[in-house]
Amino acid sequence: MRKHAFPPADLTTGVEALRANRTVSAAMSSMRRTARASSAQERGSDQDRNSVVRLKQTSLPAGAHSSKPQAWQSKGSVEDMDPSHTSDLVLTFTGKCRLRCLYGAVRLLGFAVASHHPGLPVFSPATHCALSLEALPGARPPAAALRQLRAAARAAMRSHRVRRPARVKVMARFSPDCAVVLLEHLDTPVTRFLLSHPPLSRFFEPQKKEESNFTPEHAVLASVGIVKCSPDCGLQVSESMCLALEELIQACCEEDEGVPVVLVCGPKNTGKSTFNRYLINLLLNRLPVVEYMECDIGQTEFTPPGCVSLSSVTEPVLGPPFTHQQMPSKMVYYGQTSCEQDTERYLDVVKYVFSYYKKEVPLIINTMGWVKGEGLLLLIDLIRLLSPSHIVQMDMCDWKLMPPLTSEHIHFSPGLHTKGKQQSKCKQLGVGSMESWRCPEGEDVSAPQHKLLYVHPEFPRAGVAGEVRVHSSILRDMSILGYLGHLQSPDIGAVLPLHSLVPYQVPFNAVALRVIHTDVAPSNIMYAVNASWVGLCCIPEEIRCQSEGPVLLTQTPICDCLGFGIVRGVDMEKKLYHILTPVPPVNLRLVNCLLLGSIAIPNCVLVGQQGIEGEIPYVTSDYNYSIMGSGKLRKKKPHLKRRFECDYP
Repeated sequence: MRKHAFPPADLTTGVEALRANRTVSAAMSSMRRTARASSAQERGSDQDRNSVVRLKQTSLPAGAHSSKPQAWQSKGSVEDMDPSHTSDLVLTFTGKCRLRCLYGAVRLLGFAVASHHPGLPVFSPATHCALSLEALPGARPPAAALRQLRAAARAAMRSHRVRRPARVKVMARFSPDCAVVLLEHLDTPVTRFLLSHPPLSRFFEPQKKEESNFTPEHAVLASVGIVKCSPDCGLQVSESMCLALEELIQACCEEDEGVPVVLVCGPKNTGKSTFNRYLINLLLNRLPVVEYMECDIGQTEFTPPGCVSLSSVTEPVLGPPFTHQQMPSKMVYYGQTSCEQDTERYLDVVKYVFSYYKKEVPLIINTMGWVKGEGLLLLIDLIRLLSPSHIVQMDMCDWKLMPPLTSEHIHFSPGLHTKGKQQSKCKQLGVGSMESWRCPEGEDVSAPQHKLLYVHPEFPRAGVAGEVRVHSSILRDMSILGYLGHLQSPDIGAVLPLHSLVPYQVPFNAVALRVIHTDVAPSNIMYAVNASWVGLCCIPEEIRCQSEGPVLLTQTPICDCLGFGIVRGVDMEKKLYHILTPVPPVNLRLVNCLLLGSIAIPNCVLVGQQGIEGEIPYVTSDYNYSIMGSGKLRKKKPHLKRRFECDYP
């Protein structure tokens, strides 16, 4: 999988800046924008669209990163925006674009983008909180330096082929404390593949059309690929969130008490993922890398669903998970979106992945939203296992969903597989089998002290699991589609349907096979594998098979997962699996095990196969639904359709 390296940002974020992020005061300096739309015919392609935006800096903080843009050359129109309105201080938008700061500095989801950074791909779909672009303050230069600053801004626009009329209009309103950004049309293999499915073709469009006059500014932004929306649609940072971020940044940068390990927990729909992205971006303003451990197998950030992983994050996280699927430094395929049926194996997997954390850089740990009943007890086990230095607990102010997870609560309360101090003692957790960490009778379970930080979300519908923007199953499908998008060519062109791509041929006796989530008779194993999503794994044991195979494992191994693929077909005569995967050949040589879990290929991939005449493979309407394991394609409920207008099957 391709991974673009970004240089670490050298801008810092102060305490005052974090507090200022909550509101935009009318007393702040105004922000003026000048936008330019390019002519698509200039380069003979409708992709050549961009706009220049001038932002008047406000007293807000910093954070940054990017990827290289092309040099655009096109004619365009310029429009001056009225700077007298407070709403003009922030550009909140949905859509996708490539952002480059030509002069000054701007902030996006906590990350500061300065003029020395290359272009940054930005994704703000309607399924998530809209992103907001804000100008950042800089040191006031002496009057003598104004000429040099104007020359620098003019030279930056020239280097990116901004035409003279646009440059003149921007420079006419130039001031030393402004920021000038270039917005370009963005097209990636992942988004092309995603939008090629009819149910998702309007994925980046706003859910509701705002009742406002369509201005020239809206036309320019639309030509780039974004739609301006109300600042109320953007991220709402509460006071408690500001205080938590402030303390975590200080702890991670100073490291007075060792390298911090931050565990983020809370019920569903309380903003854990958004908090994690914001924290990562803020830390990347000061640190070259941040470690991220994913323990939420139902809503993963950097991998397809069903995984526990450890990732080294060096790039800003400026979009939902499907936009930044990448290969972690360590990953295990659990194979299900819930661990309720096998919590012991889940803890074993978490312990295995956590053992590869080197404790050299700060670690952020994401956890599941299952915090009721046994889920809360499992979370206590997880905290004892990982021994975080800081716990960020996201919950409503009434604490009805879960109790405060203080050090005393963790110390004395029983877990699902461990006991509190009042009942028994348990030795320090180590790496090994499940029996190695289970608490023997008569031993102490003294959990290390941690700093508990409370975050009370204030966005609409916070804490109400049934009021999410999009159902979690759709978000999981999006991550899988984002992963499969890496099969597409990086060159701009038509999207290739998956059935047109050439798969790998894998002999039966070259890989072991295991179905994780259920028992399957050996005679039916190939029916289960065909047209399935599989984890491509590496077990330490050598695969030895005297026959032509297949090789079936009797137990689910805890092993490294190197990626994923689709079993497009099974050739019983030649004893071959046909597997479609974006995993590079150098890694495929290490694969000797296929793990099949309950994660399914998205329905839109099977139903929307282009160029197929007659019956669609793997899809039928003539079937007995009383057979165990069969079922109709899921239909979206009416209330979900009202919230998200994509007609997702």
